[in-house]
Amino acid sequence: MNRRNVLKYASLLAAAGLVPIGMQGWADRGLGQSNNRKRLIVIFLRGGIDGLNVVVPYQEAAYYDARPKIAIPKPGKKDGLLDLDGRFGLHPALADLMPLWKQGSLAFIHACGSPDSTRSHFDAQDYMESGTPGVKNTPDGWMNRLLATLPKGMPTQAVNMASITPRIMMGSMPVANLPMGRNSDRSLSVDRPEINRAFDRLYSGNDPISLAYQDGREAREILLAALESEMKAASKGAPDPSKLGKQTQKLARLLVGDAKTQLAFMDVGGWDTHVNQGGSKGGFARKLKSLGEGLVTLVEELGSVYSDTAIAVLSEFGRTVKENGNGGTDHGHGNVMLLLGGGIRGGEVYGDWLGLEESQLYNKRDLAVTTDFRDAIASLLEEHMELSASQINSVFPEYTVNHLSLVR
Repeated sequence: MNRRNVLKYASLLAAAGLVPIGMQGWADRGLGQSNNRKRLIVIFLRGGIDGLNVVVPYQEAAYYDARPKIAIPKPGKKDGLLDLDGRFGLHPALADLMPLWKQGSLAFIHACGSPDSTRSHFDAQDYMESGTPGVKNTPDGWMNRLLATLPKGMPTQAVNMASITPRIMMGSMPVANLPMGRNSDRSLSVDRPEINRAFDRLYSGNDPISLAYQDGREAREILLAALESEMKAASKGAPDPSKLGKQTQKLARLLVGDAKTQLAFMDVGGWDTHVNQGGSKGGFARKLKSLGEGLVTLVEELGSVYSDTAIAVLSEFGRTVKENGNGGTDHGHGNVMLLLGGGIRGGEVYGDWLGLEESQLYNKRDLAVTTDFRDAIASLLEEHMELSASQINSVFPEYTVNHLSLVR
């Protein structure tokens, strides 16, 4: 069989939800399993979530002056904020997260983000996913570079919860894509035993193409088995309240089960709230409620594995401090990052908070970035994933990390 047919088979694997990103990654495959089962999940909120209405600086009069329609009332008032630390409050739609805050496994980093000043969704997401703000020609994503630093595991060591590989996962290392649609676990012609046996005979060698086929088939079998287990478990309980909840449930099954997934990425859209954003109620609040429920589902499904897992929830940039004339907010700069995990030093709002007075704002309109997102991620890589300084430098090249202490 020629290379064209191999590529056709690879396209079928892609439809099934598995894509090898670069032959070099497959050819360098190691057969041993990693002893380091520390896990990292990155959830990207595309569209620029309004962090100022997620974790609210309710002691600042400037916040309420700038947002007469969409501001969230102070704690204790009707539909008011959930007090965090006497300075900041959590949007009431995220009430499901409060037990995690109180038990100390949820933290926030405010005024966090990319130092690049772009307000373009495309550029800002690209910079955050490449890990090189301001540099457009970076060939790979920082999670793929991170995968390269880890001891080689199974072909499902890194999983993207979508059918298209995102920028953050692109590179020479193999990444499994798991579509989240209804037919993500559908049978394909390549699943027929006679076809599989034929491919097994043709590609039983140790050359790169044969190894790509072998790993692709193995990864598909692992993922389908994990999904079958998840569906059986889900049928015994109440249905999940949202699509995100179903996605995070499937993701948790991969991290807990035989897939031995160590790195995972998923994204959630719909956060570009230029119009009719709402305050305690409305469209933004409904999205936040689904986000909170999905994160709680993820934590619950991880079970004891949660103690070995770090979860970072981030967005490409924040929103303007002032609401606009359409009851929404426009593209801004600084934002809030959520961190969850059994080892996270939670119950804290981290970051250098300058304030919301005009003189303290970026370009007199946006929350300033005082914590580079790479500092937060690098701290997880150092303290949670146990990477060395040289390994972190390969993940975020030519960047001097300002170390934070986010993990116990």
